[in-house]
Amino acid sequence: MIETGLQNKVVIVTGAAAGIGRATARRFAQEGCRVASWDVTEADPEPGGLFQKVDVSKTASVDAAVEGVMAKWGAIHVLVNNAGILRDAQLVRFKDGAISGMMSDEQFDAVIGVNLRGVFLVTRAVAARMIPAGGGVILNASSVVGLYGNFGQTNYVAAKAGLIGMTRVWARELGKYHIRVNAVAPGFIATDMVKSIPEKILQTMVGHTPLGRMGQPEDIANAYLWLASDAASFISGVVLSVDGGAITGT
Repeated sequence: MIETGLQNKVVIVTGAAAGIGRATARRFAQEGCRVASWDVTEADPEPGGLFQKVDVSKTASVDAAVEGVMAKWGAIHVLVNNAGILRDAQLVRFKDGAISGMMSDEQFDAVIGVNLRGVFLVTRAVAARMIPAGGGVILNASSVVGLYGNFGQTNYVAAKAGLIGMTRVWARELGKYHIRVNAVAPGFIATDMVKSIPEKILQTMVGHTPLGRMGQPEDIANAYLWLASDAASFISGVVLSVDGGAITGT
């Protein structure tokens, strides 16, 4: 059995009310961590944990939540930047000889605000606590679409590709403080949001995955746990695709 070294560590998971975030908060709690679950939607904390209602796109909300974690446990050892939203639309939609729609400023700004700016704000606040404490682990939720693009997701792809860049910058900047920074790029994962997609489209998605199935939220949670653990102590600046081979299959 691999010793993770995570017992009693303090972990923040953003977007922890459902899906991958909820599975991740639960997995770290199972490992004996003290978990602060952040979301804009109310959720029950994991046993022995803490739930905080946080808007990651707002500096004041983030800073107050970090202060709350420090007041309760006195440290932050692991940050999982999982929070994200979708506002899909084509850049410009042209049909029957006329422009019939386009991605709005609001759709673009909302996704960038949560998925990119939010990660910046949370990481800045947490890194400022990790540095004087002597180290930590920061994990960012990118996506396979951040690696190869996706139809109708200019805003989402821009954010997820941006996270890959920020991950590599922070690995360089924070490494000397013994802070490891990595990203996970999930493929098609069976969250409630994805399950609502029409069956025909779901089957197409599965068809692009060589392993022939969709991933489960727990698959991503396990990847986060491993990257946070002592078993990955010499890994930093990496983007780990957890996609059933989808990159190969595209």
